Amino acid sequence: MTVLLWVGLLVGLGAASTAAGTSYSDSMSLPDTESSKAMGLLQKSMPASSGDTETLVWQVADGSVLDRTVKDHMNSTLQEISGAPGVASVISPYSQQGAAQISQDATIAYAQVNLDADADTADVAEVQHVVDLAESARTDGLDVQIGGGAVKNTTESTSATSELIGVAAALLVMGLVFRSAWAAALPILTGVAGVATGVMATGLASHAMSIASIAPTLAMLVGLGVGIDYALFIVNRHRKGLMSGLSVGDSVTRALDTSGRAVVFAGLTVMIALLGMFALGIGFLNGMAIAAAMTVALTVLAAITLLPALLGMLKLRVLSRAQRRQLAEHGPVALEPAGMWGRWAAKLQARPTGKAVLALLVMVAVSLPLFSLRLGSTDAGNDPKETTTRQAYDTMAKGFGPGSNGPLVLVAEAPAARDRAALTVLVEDLRAVDGVASVSAMPMRPGDTVATVRVVPTTSPQSVETSDLITHLRDDVIPEAEQGTDLQVRVGGATAMAADFADVLISKLPVFLAVIIALGGLLMMIAFRSVLVPLIGIGMNLLTMGVAFGAIVAVFQWGWGVEALGLGAAGPVEAAAPIMIIAILFGLSMDYQVFLISRMHEEWAHTRDNRRAVRVGQAETGRVLAAAAVIMACVFGSFLFSGTRMIAEFGLGLALAVLLDVLILRMVLVPALMYRFGRANWWLPRWLDKVLPHLSVEGAPDRSPGPIFLPDETEQYADARR
Repeated sequence: MTVLLWVGLLVGLGAASTAAGTSYSDSMSLPDTESSKAMGLLQKSMPASSGDTETLVWQVADGSVLDRTVKDHMNSTLQEISGAPGVASVISPYSQQGAAQISQDATIAYAQVNLDADADTADVAEVQHVVDLAESARTDGLDVQIGGGAVKNTTESTSATSELIGVAAALLVMGLVFRSAWAAALPILTGVAGVATGVMATGLASHAMSIASIAPTLAMLVGLGVGIDYALFIVNRHRKGLMSGLSVGDSVTRALDTSGRAVVFAGLTVMIALLGMFALGIGFLNGMAIAAAMTVALTVLAAITLLPALLGMLKLRVLSRAQRRQLAEHGPVALEPAGMWGRWAAKLQARPTGKAVLALLVMVAVSLPLFSLRLGSTDAGNDPKETTTRQAYDTMAKGFGPGSNGPLVLVAEAPAARDRAALTVLVEDLRAVDGVASVSAMPMRPGDTVATVRVVPTTSPQSVETSDLITHLRDDVIPEAEQGTDLQVRVGGATAMAADFADVLISKLPVFLAVIIALGGLLMMIAFRSVLVPLIGIGMNLLTMGVAFGAIVAVFQWGWGVEALGLGAAGPVEAAAPIMIIAILFGLSMDYQVFLISRMHEEWAHTRDNRRAVRVGQAETGRVLAAAAVIMACVFGSFLFSGTRMIAEFGLGLALAVLLDVLILRMVLVPALMYRFGRANWWLPRWLDKVLPHLSVEGAPDRSPGPIFLPDETEQYADARR
């Protein structure tokens, strides 16, 4: 029945999403920023000028762009484009208004193609038609390229094979771990079911709230990783139950009462971290948080409902053939060897300090690039070399300087004659400002009260110097011109908007961190009745975040291998990436802490022996945690090939961070610290214990803990102690 209900849910959501479609919105506007106010004023007073501007640029191999054949050919193309649907106007370099759009050596020229919508809302088919017209104008001696926000959104491809690569790698890892095709396939089936429902629900939710088009990919990235891992933990516990002699029904019940509880708790921590983004008050991020959190919730639901039903149907087939044969011939196996992870736990217990210091040094070394982190917004200059947007960008920089790819748009309100006179003075003053390459003002007609001034920086849109220029104009140059008048000038344009977006996120980052750290720490304190365990978890999470950002800075900002990955040139880290990565990684790191500590706490509750609790918890969870980390790293790493730079940043940072989190922090540093802290690990003030609600993550403890090592392993442990 449960399986049929899930099939019905998938079919129903599929039919609804097909019928309703999606209504994603990529608007990153921040109402309280100067650039957004400038855009709002343009939309109100000059609707035709508020749409996105694409740049059509051409270069001749020989001769001049002023040659009659080139001029006639391009005029014909521009006329076709000006009449295309979605195009508001075209400013040709062959017109008086666009006379400055021809390079000094007359080998490069460009036209401004003004759309009637912004880049995020422009009709894809209409923009593609403009791209097709531009590409059809190319000849052997004439290179024609087109760039702009709308063009990039239209031509940017997202590879669907990346998810398949991750899933295939996860299936291979689970096959090696479980030695059973069914046991390996179940987490995949469960994870895909949860993600599919989450993505379709996200599409439907886009009609009710603002959700970015990147949200489904992000939800898929997070959902596949956690969904497969959550199911893995439950399947692993169920297999242990079967091998210990429990019936299928009892084993499933036991798995849900132990690992199932931990899965629900872990999923809750991930959702809290994601929904913590609401503290930032940014609509663009709120939509992505809802999409990812909803998908995580559905993967948890699949893990505790669909998976148990499938386990019941498959009975003993989730065991390998060797395990089934062993069970039939020798009966229940009460204890299983701790194996490699048991031996490692023994060695760590014997000498924890040196290994802990080495682990800490590795994490710090990988994190060092973090201190060079520069947030911003990448542009066409970071696109792969073969794309039309990148080639248009490079041609513009060659002919008109790097700043031509990201001009600033100053929107001025000049209601009186003296205000217009002050604006004229400002335009002249701007030409003398360091870092300004050129200034052009649109003439004001009688009765106009709003004017625009185009300022081209000498540096590229994503450079630090351009950001400094924006600040200088806002803080020094413009206020001086406004003094004693009613003139109001706001610095806008895509470059200024990207700078404002980064500034807002950076200013709100401490609040966001405080919210998720406080909530995550409180949940851990409730679950494990401890003060130290949450503090250790928070410290480990911060180290993991450092690793993620260190890797991202080294590859995407410093350029270590970014071209080889087909992800364009080096540039600043996307401003929205840190918030999303912190939210996702904080939740995932807490997950691993929960699965590790819950087994330790279960043993502590039964024996009150801290050393044994830490050793048992590490030995019994080591194999499955390592497998889970490798699986999640495979899934995340596959998104490096998604074709989207921001998603690739997520993929690299999360993949490396999760892998090192488990193999170095959870398997070395956390147990080492807990050995040193001893019984203090489980201390909680009595007054706080009475105040906090009680929540059992690991369920009822087993009747008898039994020894964790077989005789030969006990001897090895004793040798290690000696």
